[in-house]
Amino acid sequence: MESFVIEGGKQLKGFITPQGAKNETLQILCAVLLTSEPVTIHNIPDIVDVNKLIVLLQNFGVKVTSHGKGSYEFQSDNIDVNYLNSEQYKIDGKGLRGSIMLVGPMLARFGKGSIPRPGGDKIGRRRLDTHFEGLIKLGAKFNYNREDYFYSVEATRLVGANMLLDEASVTGTANILMAAVLAEGETTIYNAACEPYLQQLCSMLNRMGAKIEGIGSNLLKITGVKVLSGTTHTVLPDMIEIGSWIGLAAMTKSEITIKNVRWEYLGQMPSVFRKLGITIEKREDDIFIPAHTEGYEIQNYIDGSILTISDAPWPGFTPDLLSIVLVVATQARGSVLIHQKMFESRLFFVDKLIDMGAKIILCDPHRATVIGHDFESNLKAATLTSPDIRAGISLLIAALSAEGTSVIHNIEQIDRGYENIVPRLQKIGAKIERRKT
Repeated sequence: MESFVIEGGKQLKGFITPQGAKNETLQILCAVLLTSEPVTIHNIPDIVDVNKLIVLLQNFGVKVTSHGKGSYEFQSDNIDVNYLNSEQYKIDGKGLRGSIMLVGPMLARFGKGSIPRPGGDKIGRRRLDTHFEGLIKLGAKFNYNREDYFYSVEATRLVGANMLLDEASVTGTANILMAAVLAEGETTIYNAACEPYLQQLCSMLNRMGAKIEGIGSNLLKITGVKVLSGTTHTVLPDMIEIGSWIGLAAMTKSEITIKNVRWEYLGQMPSVFRKLGITIEKREDDIFIPAHTEGYEIQNYIDGSILTISDAPWPGFTPDLLSIVLVVATQARGSVLIHQKMFESRLFFVDKLIDMGAKIILCDPHRATVIGHDFESNLKAATLTSPDIRAGISLLIAALSAEGTSVIHNIEQIDRGYENIVPRLQKIGAKIERRKT
């Protein structure tokens, strides 16, 4: 086991380049199973969750060739479908939430797909009904083994269908979409997720020969094709990491430039941070955050009432950044209500921030009111444990702003989503070390 040891209260300065988007990469990697031809992907982040999925693909028989840092070629021309029924697959698939998106491509190309109940963050209930209801409408037969929590679908042929998703699930939409591109006839998916990562998946599939209309909207129309070809794809920069570095700059009163962010895909994120009083400058395709030496002030609504920041499906604010926003608010001037609508356990890390001196009222599992310190009193160093990826990075930001030396345990959670985080932070002046415990 390893831990982070952080000496906080230091101003940082410099440039940082975001890694490739984790959530997009997981979708794109599953899509390589849809063709027997080579697929080359660039800007793949070197993180635990992605590396686990690459190993899982190799276990299926996918040929994986490295072409340098972050660039790989995948060829799925000799897939071992029997691996789905192995005990090893039940073990391997449990450790990664993104493995659920293997089901759609395997079903579409090989007539069967299965998955053990996936693991991942313990942030609340994350049901799979949307995935399987969509696949059933395409003609799949569903089975769930309650003894070993094993889901499976089979179909001799898939036929296009009209469907209205019960929720705009990103992974659910991706799974159904990847099955539908090889189904017979036309499929319409209404209430589809339309996040940039889904847009990227659709564009990649179209380059492979799929026929998908409505990209970027919540109504996708897919005309099935018989076969897909290979392609080359470049993953977007990780929007969640970009938001993390904005929060880090504000909390440490640091001047930081975030390089090559692809502004057109950031959605409401810059606006939300600006409502917290953070200055965000657009410099070509970079974000420049000046040192907030005088602090930052939360805006109220025009009638004077307290600001509420809540999550919603795209183009709403992503739930993955609410933990960052909450931490940033602890040192703002003013108060804000954080409303986490989608995951009922994601705010439970606030007790650790309260121990560090933050003023937070946890109203219920979904809502927390934050009363900012305005830097009049700094957070105190503490020994912490990371409960999930996003709470983990939020605690890391808190520790970097706190006076004294903090220790964060269970950093494997942070490693699941952030690439080489220690050397990258050290490069801009952070006092952080990774130690075995």
